[in-house]
Amino acid sequence: MPVIVTAAQLRAVLGVSSSLYNDAALDDIINTSEDAIGDFLVQHKVPINAQRSESTTRTILHATQPHHFYAGQTVTLSGIEGHTGSKVIAEILDTYTFKIITTGATVHNDWRFEIPNGIVSFNDLSQYSGVDAVQEAVLQIAIDVFQSRLAAGGTQQALDYTPAPYRMGRTLLYKVTGLISKYIDSNSQVG
Repeated sequence: MPVIVTAAQLRAVLGVSSSLYNDAALDDIINTSEDAIGDFLVQHKVPINAQRSESTTRTILHATQPHHFYAGQTVTLSGIEGHTGSKVIAEILDTYTFKIITTGATVHNDWRFEIPNGIVSFNDLSQYSGVDAVQEAVLQIAIDVFQSRLAAGGTQQALDYTPAPYRMGRTLLYKVTGLISKYIDSNSQVG
């Protein structure tokens, strides 16, 4: 479910009706753009590369970078086999490893690696829901995703009605970097 931009906001920018594009179709596009932008923003989240179950009520998760969670905190898990949604952190083992409270987990004492990595987050993108620059960046990416889906034969039409090739390129996010520059997480940058 989108948290920064609503389907109504995207519909207004695109100038399309709800009878032509319902909320579910536009929500998918918004989720894609929020996911793309979210990886660049400062958030309280860590990738999980492995898990192991001690019992049917406790699972140990190992992060790829130091986490800043605390015991008793409720976090959101996604992309972790057998564990999604809100979970409570039961115990912090070290800066990379912690236990969560689970229900009915399959017990496996060996480490199971998560490929691709799962994500454990707190607050996630909701902290940016009122930030105009981030909202505009998400809208810009959503417009590009929308246009790439609808561009007939992979072309777009310029203002002078001449067709031109249209493809979402690897520079898609660089188009909006200036908008989100003061919110960019330095850990998301390489080099």
